[in-house]
Amino acid sequence: MDLFEYMKEKNAEEEAPLAARLRPRTLEEVVGQEHIIGKDKLLYRAIRADKLGSVIFYGPPGTGKTTLAKVIANTTSAEFRQINATSAGKKDMEEVIDRARQIRGGYGKKTILFVDEIHRFNKGQQDYLLPFVEDGTVTLIGATTENPYFEVNSALISRSMIFELHPLTAANVRTLIDRAVYDKERGMGNYKAVIDEDAAQFLAEIAGGDARHALNAVELAILTTDRADDGMIHITQEVARECIQKRVARYDKKGDNHYDTISAFIKSMRGSDPDAAVYYLARMIKAGEEPEFIARRIMICAAEDVGNADPNALCVATMASLAAERIGWPESQIILAQACEYVATAPKSNTAVESVSAACDLVERTGSLPIPPYLQDAHYSHAADLGRGIGYEYAHIYRQHYAGQQYLPDAVCEEELYRPSENGYEKEIRRHMSELTGKGKYTEPEDLKERSLR
Repeated sequence: MDLFEYMKEKNAEEEAPLAARLRPRTLEEVVGQEHIIGKDKLLYRAIRADKLGSVIFYGPPGTGKTTLAKVIANTTSAEFRQINATSAGKKDMEEVIDRARQIRGGYGKKTILFVDEIHRFNKGQQDYLLPFVEDGTVTLIGATTENPYFEVNSALISRSMIFELHPLTAANVRTLIDRAVYDKERGMGNYKAVIDEDAAQFLAEIAGGDARHALNAVELAILTTDRADDGMIHITQEVARECIQKRVARYDKKGDNHYDTISAFIKSMRGSDPDAAVYYLARMIKAGEEPEFIARRIMICAAEDVGNADPNALCVATMASLAAERIGWPESQIILAQACEYVATAPKSNTAVESVSAACDLVERTGSLPIPPYLQDAHYSHAADLGRGIGYEYAHIYRQHYAGQQYLPDAVCEEELYRPSENGYEKEIRRHMSELTGKGKYTEPEDLKERSLR
């Protein structure tokens, strides 16, 4: 590197955003992610020994994916190349591969290729990389905010180790805020700024685990705040609030955060926790999720997890869906809250899903068994000549409107598919059916007794 290149690089570093200047250069400077880069962890040992294989870093923005790649670049003896999948094309990859082949053949030196936002590559672009990762021409480091098991080709996944990065804790972000304010070499210590304790804690907590978000706020605060009479720049909580504006909401309606949140929402209703249910509802509302989508999930939960333990749950969920569709945001959030709280607090039974699953399995195993002739359609001429409808017993002429006739095909007539639980209204269903039919399956079987004790 000549003098001009050195000065160009130095000036670029000095003019870079604070978050970029503070990016760690060694493993020791990295804050957080101890679960993968603690001193006894595989990734730490592999980087230290310069024996890193292909990896994919997966996690929310601002958690250190690019930082770890830069640390690897600073510690490895390999050639390090970086491309961004949002702007790179096949020609860029071909140039990297050609260079990698040259230095591998000429110097026996390996190449590490860092692909930022690898989920942005289409299938063809990912397939292009595959043979070169497989034969060792390049060691791949991919970074993605999306679940790689959804967005990255399974062939690349199978040849890489997946490391999930977690959102930084408030304590982690607080450490970085202090560096940003007081570090004179790469931070803004030369500006003679001080940050109040409550302001630093506020920024650390509201950043939502995104270090970049907090550091951008610190930089903005220092650059836009006038000096006080003592010659210092004072970052108060009021200043901090103005610079960060609002908490970061991580939610992509097409990403895994969408699926994680709706999963937590459903499981909270199923688990009879109305506080958690309405909390996850609020997260979806704030993220701009469509009310129709939320309403559909409530209806499904009402049938799948409440069922006949409280038949009104499905009625409430369905009416809430219709009302939310007609009213729209923001008022429909009240309707959806009522519905999800009703479903969450209702007695639970999954007998509807169990019975239909068992029935589908029975049909799969036994095929289209003959329907008893007396149940077949007899509303056409000469149906009786074929024996259709003969022997059918009309239930409503019998006591309690129950004929006690066999309705299942002969081959499966002993099957028991719907087994009401002992919860809510299903307990009444069990009592009624037991008195009506005299069948033992409507008395309390042993497995239900055991289930009620758990």
